[in-house]
Amino acid sequence: MKVNTKSSITLPADELKQVESLRKTLGAKSNVEVIRRGLRLLTEQTDREQLRAAYREASKKTRDTLKSELQDLESLTDEGLE
Repeated sequence: MKVNTKSSITLPADELKQVESLRKTLGAKSNVEVIRRGLRLLTEQTDREQLRAAYREASKKTRDTLKSELQDLESLTDEGLE
């Protein structure tokens, strides 16, 4: 089994210039390294968005219970204070 598989990607001229410009800016060794970094960043961003969505959903599911519990404790917050 090959560790690396050769692939050819054809890019429009303006996108190739963008990759080459990023290679210089990032100090990357090759255009392939630029593409790999981009793929990694895209994967990380997608994973973060999925995590945010999961937290939002969990928050929605627990919101009513939390409000009820806070109301139950509200009478204790000013107890003994003037």
